[in-house]
Amino acid sequence: MGPEVLLSAMHLENEDYIDSLFIHSDCVVINQCDSECIRQSERKSCGNTNRLVYVETRQRGLSKSRNMALRHARGPVCILCDNDVEYVDGYDRIINDAFLRNPDADVIVFFIKRPERSAPVFSREKRMGYLSVLKIFSPEIAFRKDSIEGIRFNELFGAGAKFFLGEENLFLYECLKRGKKIIYVPEMIAKVRDEESTWFKGYDRDFFISRGANYAAMSRAFSPALILQFAVRKKSLYSGNLTMPQAISAMFSGRRQYLDMK
Repeated sequence: MGPEVLLSAMHLENEDYIDSLFIHSDCVVINQCDSECIRQSERKSCGNTNRLVYVETRQRGLSKSRNMALRHARGPVCILCDNDVEYVDGYDRIINDAFLRNPDADVIVFFIKRPERSAPVFSREKRMGYLSVLKIFSPEIAFRKDSIEGIRFNELFGAGAKFFLGEENLFLYECLKRGKKIIYVPEMIAKVRDEESTWFKGYDRDFFISRGANYAAMSRAFSPALILQFAVRKKSLYSGNLTMPQAISAMFSGRRQYLDMK
């Protein structure tokens, strides 16, 4: 049995969209649109019969969508997915084999090729910690469903939420806080289509507000240090939009906003 793909999308016409992503294992589709329904069916793919749950919802927010998919998931192993991810042949075998090799791993992070990252973060399998998980984005994350029972995405974060980024970092941080073992496997399972992002509008003040809130949610005590290191490390990316003091100020503003909400 292959991994269950948990796809978060918006305004799909129908469930046939998953064929364009080359998904041929069980799948839960959360389609944020203007109607409400749940359909369950079986699909034939690569000689296998796969379960499909297709949910249409008026609710908005990427983290809400992820949490909804988790509630419908049944597979022992799940992987997150976005609607611009195209899987490689044999992605299910790669994922299954990695979990077989690492029976004590709760979460395994794979490599997905995308415009801003053409090579794996690490060249070999290794255990991940609080700093290394900051380099990961959602569709690279697979997990044993039983291992993450009780862990959910923070619905204040992610596309469509008040703070529009960092939901995957918070999810992985929560896994680490609860003693879960996260392994990085530098095997490519998919690529991201080279399309314009629907949520990233550049390194503007709103971006830095969300980043500062994200760091505060990770750790109130260490968030100032995380803010400062990000401002220094990423200066070349945002210098055309903001000065370093402006970026730092926006991140601390986001930190205050999040802490005030708590």
